[in-house]
Formats: sequence, structure tokens, C-alpha cells
Amino acid sequence: MSQQGQQLARVTVRRADNPGDLGWVVMAHGEVYDQQYGWNIDFEKLVAGIVGDYATHHDPTREAGWMAEVDGDRAGCVFLVAGDQPDTAKLRVLLVTPAARGHGIGTRLVEECLIFARDAGYRRVTLWTVDTLDSARRIYQAFGFTLTNSEPYHSFGHDLVGQNWTLDLPPVE
Repeated sequence: MSQQGQQLARVTVRRADNPGDLGWVVMAHGEVYDQQYGWNIDFEKLVAGIVGDYATHHDPTREAGWMAEVDGDRAGCVFLVAGDQPDTAKLRVLLVTPAARGHGIGTRLVEECLIFARDAGYRRVTLWTVDTLDSARRIYQAFGFTLTNSEPYHSFGHDLVGQNWTLDLPPVE
């Protein structure tokens, strides 16, 4: 391969506050999960609900979203939203497009979430995923998330095993 072909991609992570960002999150989830896992439109509806709630009700001091870009093109996302308890946040809709994988984007996005969560005063971050998402699970485990429970269910056109993960955050010093 020529030296030009070996150039490193320029990866940036920024807040998800540009026009088109929220729509991209919904579209990318629908397309990627259909292409990779054969999930039906019910998954895209779930993501649209999460993003819609964020768009209309989020508190910017306690909730945020991030976009990753590779050479200026959207390539990943993640959101941190308030949980059911005042000291608990939820990590939601982590995605890195297949073409952008291998650049550490998922790790950078989760790191941004956790830094924000600590700064916002959260003591715990939870997330829900399914057991087939191995790469995401490895990222969560690397940050210290622990599996709190799992349960088989049928959704998105498939039999899946849903998992809840939790990370206790040390207090900010």
C-alpha cells in the first residue's frame, strides 16, 4: 500500500448539537442493526423514542450526547441521560459504524460519558444492552461496568438476552 493509503484517519469527538445529529443517530442505528443483525424497525422506533425524549426534555447540566467523526463524517454516537434515581445516569445508544471501527471510537465515546457523569455529580451509571454485542461489552467491562442481571426476551424480530450493567463512580475530589 502506498504511503497515501496508510494515512491515519482524523477522529474527533464533539457534542451532538449540530443540525442533523439527532436524525443521524436514529438512521444509523436502524441501518447498522438491520445490516449486521437483521433487527427490524422496532429497534429504530426504540432509538427514535430515546433520541426524541432527549431532544425535547434533556437538562444540559445533567445530560449530553456526543458524536464521533472520522475525517469529518459522522461515525459514532452516545448519550448520557438521567436515570430513575437522582444519583444515577444511563448510558444510551452507543454506536460506531462498521467502517469506523478499529479507531478506539467506542472507548472515547464512553470515556466522554463517564467524565461528564462524574462532573455532573452522578454516583452511578447504568446501561442496557444485549449479549450479542461483544465489542460494546468489552468496552463497558474495561471501564469497570459489572453485569447486574440478564434475561431472555423476544424483540426486534429475534430471541435475545437483555443485560443490565452498572458502574459505581467514585466521588469527584
